[in-house]
Amino acid sequence: MGEADPDDVDERPVTAMRTANRREDFGGRRPGEYTHWIEEQLSWKETCYIGDWTFLANLRLTGPDALELLSDVSINSFDDYAVGEGKHLVQCNEEGDVVADGVIVREGDEEFIIHGVPSYWTAYHLEQGDYDASTEWRDTFNFQIQGPNSLQVLDEVADEAPRDVDFMHFGHIEIAGHDVRAVRFGMSGEVGFELQGPGEYGDEVWDAILEAGEEYGIRRLSVKTSAINQLESGIPTRIRDYVSAILHDEMTEYRDWLREHMHRDLITHPIEGSFDSDDITDWYRDPVELGWDWYMDEDDDFIGSDALKAKAEDPDRTLVTLEWNDDDVSDVYDSLFGSGETYKYMDMPHQQKRAMIADEVHKDGDQVGVATMRGYTYYFRKMLSLAVIDTEHAEPGTEVTVLWGEGNEPESPTVESHAQKEIDATVAATPYKKDRRRANLQEADD
Repeated sequence: MGEADPDDVDERPVTAMRTANRREDFGGRRPGEYTHWIEEQLSWKETCYIGDWTFLANLRLTGPDALELLSDVSINSFDDYAVGEGKHLVQCNEEGDVVADGVIVREGDEEFIIHGVPSYWTAYHLEQGDYDASTEWRDTFNFQIQGPNSLQVLDEVADEAPRDVDFMHFGHIEIAGHDVRAVRFGMSGEVGFELQGPGEYGDEVWDAILEAGEEYGIRRLSVKTSAINQLESGIPTRIRDYVSAILHDEMTEYRDWLREHMHRDLITHPIEGSFDSDDITDWYRDPVELGWDWYMDEDDDFIGSDALKAKAEDPDRTLVTLEWNDDDVSDVYDSLFGSGETYKYMDMPHQQKRAMIADEVHKDGDQVGVATMRGYTYYFRKMLSLAVIDTEHAEPGTEVTVLWGEGNEPESPTVESHAQKEIDATVAATPYKKDRRRANLQEADD
């Protein structure tokens, strides 16, 4: 099979995604590794880290109808949504499958700041609809500072950390002479903030935090290990755990709009693994199986609401964490030494390409789920993955099997031929790591 153009998704989406082969360059402070990925992984449990998410799109939405637009295009309830509050924003297509997820903060009565892919879905529907609102694409920095020492670092660099800010809310602090929005959420499962402000001041703010954090053991977080905090925290993400639900025929117009407006490729990325189908929608996910349906208000009417509410009444699958068997994982690496076929290599600590590597999950010979975001957590000394699995097999302690790798005749010419490996796995709690994000900051130093 010849290699397809990875941008040719309109007629052959599965083929285009199977043959894509891209290690995405985010630019900025996102190298493969800073010091050592083991040291970086320990930072959010033992000290703290600073990480750069400046690559995310940033959209300012204002106007009398801004909240109405958000309500129409997002599954979230906006009842009692106060100024100073943030949300995990989730948006779906008419079939109830996830198009985008990201974060939003309410800066004023008629002013909202959206980070990530939901910026595009929102801006698109503003253009298509009749709303009294406007948008502005902005150049901003977006840094995460997370971990048990993050408050002490902010005390040093900003005179005082914003300890009166509740989880999923924000305040303002001054760093290096600049006003910075400090939003209390992140991916690590630990106390911390996202720090946001004008891009022109990003270098000064970054350098000031690093200097102040030196005595507190701060580490810079690289691409090589950044997804492990999401894996431990049970937070699924676009590309690694689901394909944006925009590749079927009904979304052609939106894809065309994206090609004109997107800041980086939001359409095509690799899909790999033992899971296979002729239908690209089988790589889509809905908020029910990802655990996000509780964001909804049953009285709300939004894009995909009818389909999604029907799914919520009787869920087929749910999100779990899988612990992979140590000996079976060791066999994968052992196959590199000695004679015989080799199994598909497992990048450490997780795959070093932006890809959805989806592998079949079996129980008693039947496929019961799909495993994604495989990664090694040094803190727990375990290979883990997220998985959507049939609800009847979602109880922690349930034994399943993951079919690792595409086999000797992979669908994609960019994937090497290898033997498949059955890996025993056990359903575990999600999140795998204790969630400390909601800790009382007034008592966090005690």
